[in-house]
Amino acid sequence: MDPSLWGWVLLLTPLVGALVIGLGHRIWSERAAGMIGTSAIFLAFGAALIVLVQLLGMDAEERHILAGFKYAQAFGVDFRFDIYVDQLSVMMALIVTGVSALIHLYSVAYMKSDEGYRRFFAYLNFFVFSMLLLVLAGNMLLLVIGWGFVGAASYLLISYWYRRESATKAGAKAFVMNVIGDVALVIAAYLLWNELQTLTIPTLLANADDAFTVAPSATYTAVAFLLLVGAFAKSAQLPLHTWLPDAMEGPTPVSALIHAATMVTAGVYLICRMYPFIEISDAASLTAAALGTATLLIAATTALVQTDLKRIIAYSTMSQIGYMIAGAGAAAYSASMFHLMTHAIFKALLFMGAGSVIAAMGGIQDVRRMGGLRKAMPFTYIAFTIGALALAGFPLLSGFWSKDEIISFTLNRGGAFTIIAVGMYIGAILTAFYSMRAVYLVFHGDPAPEAKELEGGHIPHADPVNPATGELETTDVGFPGPDHQIAEREGEMKVAMGTLAFLALVAGLVQIPGVTAGVEHWLEPVFEDSRYAESIPSYTTQWVGLGVGALIAIAGVSFAYWAYLRNRGVTERWAERFPGVNAWLLNAWYFYWLYDRVFVRPVAAFAVFCNKVIERYVVDGIVTGTSTLVKDGAARVRTMQSGLARAYALSLIGGTIVIALYFLVVSG
Repeated sequence: MDPSLWGWVLLLTPLVGALVIGLGHRIWSERAAGMIGTSAIFLAFGAALIVLVQLLGMDAEERHILAGFKYAQAFGVDFRFDIYVDQLSVMMALIVTGVSALIHLYSVAYMKSDEGYRRFFAYLNFFVFSMLLLVLAGNMLLLVIGWGFVGAASYLLISYWYRRESATKAGAKAFVMNVIGDVALVIAAYLLWNELQTLTIPTLLANADDAFTVAPSATYTAVAFLLLVGAFAKSAQLPLHTWLPDAMEGPTPVSALIHAATMVTAGVYLICRMYPFIEISDAASLTAAALGTATLLIAATTALVQTDLKRIIAYSTMSQIGYMIAGAGAAAYSASMFHLMTHAIFKALLFMGAGSVIAAMGGIQDVRRMGGLRKAMPFTYIAFTIGALALAGFPLLSGFWSKDEIISFTLNRGGAFTIIAVGMYIGAILTAFYSMRAVYLVFHGDPAPEAKELEGGHIPHADPVNPATGELETTDVGFPGPDHQIAEREGEMKVAMGTLAFLALVAGLVQIPGVTAGVEHWLEPVFEDSRYAESIPSYTTQWVGLGVGALIAIAGVSFAYWAYLRNRGVTERWAERFPGVNAWLLNAWYFYWLYDRVFVRPVAAFAVFCNKVIERYVVDGIVTGTSTLVKDGAARVRTMQSGLARAYALSLIGGTIVIALYFLVVSG
């Protein structure tokens, strides 16, 4: 089979898995449903590998294939189901399916006591299919459909424990904020079709340069900014970022899937895929770089003081996606995709480690109640620490190579991008600090009671409560399952985390400046028409940047060691000394407070007004008035029905006279 046929296999296998599990949920045992869902994603990963091998066997200029069929025509437009297989889509598909397959494998053990086990795997498969549809879409219409499917799937998974009010609210919030991006993307697609008379992505990209010179520049500037709005909403960037921390209401594997392999990476992919339309506007490029950097700094400072383990990692995701968006804004597309790949690996690993810890703690997510778990959970400790060091950009680990490549490229652009690069370096030292803060608080120090119990061979259990509200819950369908699975005891979890830990150590080796540069060479044909394709820092500059990055990472890790192990309690004293700063960061720069006052409360007040005034006095008034009018009219007509023939005859004659007089007047 040629690469396009394997591309169809890659795309449709997760959909088949979702349908088989969903339609046969009464047939399959829970174990069978988990294995079907996991096997589907591993098969998709295998298909992606075959496509990769086939493309490697072709000349570089031939590695882009558009294949599909027309299924409808309307308004002069051919609606086609096309997939686009090229270096960028294949790289993205490998990341999505590879990391998702391991998350599925982890979930087989982690979710096995949950009453909604089959539903969970059907949703997971549908989520992966939606992401692959977005990635492989050959035209803007399919891309929009995949974009919307991803939002819908995220709603289903974030709200998976649907009897938790906080979970359903978080799912609705994510869905609504993503709809803002959906609308922007639809308008951008319409403008492109209106100007270029096509929705086919390769054709759009090929005609982009010519279109820039003949069409009104304002239209393409609008397209550039609309694409950015879509990317910012999906990737949780300022100002559409507040849904991501709340998305932690879903099960931990869902957090890993959303943060590592799907959803938030879609915005980065969109900018890289449609880069000619972003580069048309210097303002759009600079906006992407500036807002990406602002997001990474705000999220990194917020992560410094958070006490919920999953939220620390969530803010870390926003921060790292900020690097990628900023890098794409600076035209460092290959570097952004490289960081997307390494980030997917170590971020999935961190969430899996967090899930193992939370399960060991009986559902507790507050890092202030943890400590000393390294002896009780040595495997989780080692895996989590590798993930944290990779995130911190510690020398030679995967995040070290990818993050510093983005900074080197951004610095090389000069001008305003120099300031942005400085912001990235500040973000790097903050990242190193909060990453190791989590490690030291969770695994070092005095053992928590749960750690001691675990060392004695018992997993602590407690009454299930909502970690966000403290409310008691049951373990029936719609709530978390009663059992607690930890990596130390579950083979599937160990295999998944062990594989990711190994990759977090070595994945960066594919892109060593002047040595391998595998990602850059692979993606070079995709971005060769970029206006900044020749704006590449020298290898010497890149190695100097790596040296600076190494020093910054070591400084951040050392400072966290000093603050949380050598001088324990110093951070609490700082918080007491600077309460305003501490409150500012704890409340995530008060964006939630601001949005509540500016958007939520006015809309809620307007809804109450509509209910009490419009509904009661206008709508009800019209309905009641109409019914009263009809009722009164009927009563009057009823009184005329006396049953006397002479009265009816008199009425008939009178009516005839009135009509005759009317026509006489009109005709005269």
